[in-house]
Amino acid sequence: SLIKKSGGSKPKPSKPRSSGARKKAKTGSRTASTKGKKMWKTLEHNGVVFPPPYEPHGVPLTYDGVDVVLLPHEEEVASFFAVMKDTDYAQKEVFVKNFFEGFRRVLKNGPNKHIKEFKKCDFTKMYMHHLEEREKKKNISNEEKKKAKAEKDALEEKYTWAVIDGRREKVGNYRVEPPGLFRGRGEHPKMGRVKKRIMPEDIIINIGKGAPVPPPLPGHKWKDVIHNDEVTWLCGWNDTINTKDWKYVQFGATSSIKAESDINKYEKARKLKTAVDAIRRDYFKKMKSGSVIEQQLAVTTYLVDKLALRAGGEKDEDLADTVGVCTLRAGHLDFLPPNTLKLDFLGKDSIRYLQEHEVDPLVYAALQKFCKGKSPESDIFDQIDPGKVNKHLQSLMPGLTIKVFRTYNASYTLNKLLKETTPTDKNATVAAKKAAYDVANKEVAVLCNHQKGVSKAHDAQMEKLQEKKKAMEKEISALRKEKDDKNKKKIATLRERHAKLELQMKVKDELKTVSLGTSKINYLDPRITVAWCKQHEVPPPTVYTRALVEKFTWAMEVEPTFDF
Repeated sequence: SLIKKSGGSKPKPSKPRSSGARKKAKTGSRTASTKGKKMWKTLEHNGVVFPPPYEPHGVPLTYDGVDVVLLPHEEEVASFFAVMKDTDYAQKEVFVKNFFEGFRRVLKNGPNKHIKEFKKCDFTKMYMHHLEEREKKKNISNEEKKKAKAEKDALEEKYTWAVIDGRREKVGNYRVEPPGLFRGRGEHPKMGRVKKRIMPEDIIINIGKGAPVPPPLPGHKWKDVIHNDEVTWLCGWNDTINTKDWKYVQFGATSSIKAESDINKYEKARKLKTAVDAIRRDYFKKMKSGSVIEQQLAVTTYLVDKLALRAGGEKDEDLADTVGVCTLRAGHLDFLPPNTLKLDFLGKDSIRYLQEHEVDPLVYAALQKFCKGKSPESDIFDQIDPGKVNKHLQSLMPGLTIKVFRTYNASYTLNKLLKETTPTDKNATVAAKKAAYDVANKEVAVLCNHQKGVSKAHDAQMEKLQEKKKAMEKEISALRKEKDDKNKKKIATLRERHAKLELQMKVKDELKTVSLGTSKINYLDPRITVAWCKQHEVPPPTVYTRALVEKFTWAMEVEPTFDF
């Protein structure tokens, strides 16, 4: 399909639909059960590291011109906002409203319940205290910082590993997130809500029978201790903001557990290559002659295949109105003759999806039919839901899901583009080859709608690079005027550096709103990248961070001839 990034206007507003108009939400954990498959016989670990308790500073909040010394638990919440006083978040109406509602709940039964209006609150003294403390930390000597880090690492060392079936494996994030204000991504309607402190009473421990249970904090107890050998998570608790979501402590990215999971994921996606032609024939056939349900399943399968859209599960009323293929509404589509669709909706993490795609005329006509006579808030696919779509996909290929389709399309696209765009010139530099890789990676990120906001530092960084480029050009010009043979080598070196800098600036600017990392971590078979690196003599750390090189150790032995 032809992809165009649209720009300009804001996303189309969506009125909240009544809960009765919503399809049933499909709830469940990201770390789903393996349906009876035993994942381990013995499991031992040391639980989690809790954030340190709050230490009151005693700096007052000024309310209506009067200094108010808050109680420690009140001061903690006020400080969450105070430290963000000069950020963009503190200027957002939703963020401020949600924070102040949470702050009022903390205050309501105490001596400071007279604090009722945000506009009368002045957090300046708390903010200045925060800046002073930050400055003190900056002035700590490197020796003291190293000593403090070594002591912290020694205390936490036992939490960094677990023993599964006698093997010692790395644990991922074993730290419980500290309390604070929820930020979210995009324009999340819950931004600013108070994230409460997680205590042992919130946490379920999953451990082997007979293994020593890690002790909770003194005076506390775990919510539960279970021995579920069908999952590999170690600890879990409900998210304090999106309470139906679960947070997990799991094995680390470099563990054999994760490596096995990754291998299975990408092999499943590779299998789709042998079935995708039959699947495409099936959906075109059903678009022409199937029942309404079959036609809707056929069109959603096409959109998942060609546009790499996510499933789209239903959300509670107070969650962001995020959308996927199954929850598209008539107002999210514009029909641009002869057969181009303009899609405009909030995707995962409230990231706006605004793209134009040229689609097959059959799909265009079917979508027009599904939208005919419907209000902008009506579901396009009113006969189906993510469960029915995944059940349909699994009837086409065992184990096929929307996520598998996205993984296949992302990996297939990278594999294809690297063959087409990599410089074939033997003298091509590693920088030029990396630029070609980044272009291919960018196309995948656009396909999957992996976006990010332009960083505040971007313009300053580009300005600095521009100055560096001008200085280089000035130096080349001066050397050329001297007409000295000795300068020829210097000029050649400078020109090479100049070309490299120009390339760096071009790529940096092109990628300023695109997140390359998400697809590398979750959707792109690393064997494609490693094989490309070997074939073109590019060291893997050129395109992978050190963490990804370690995560994908299992892929490093792949042959240069590997083809997804």
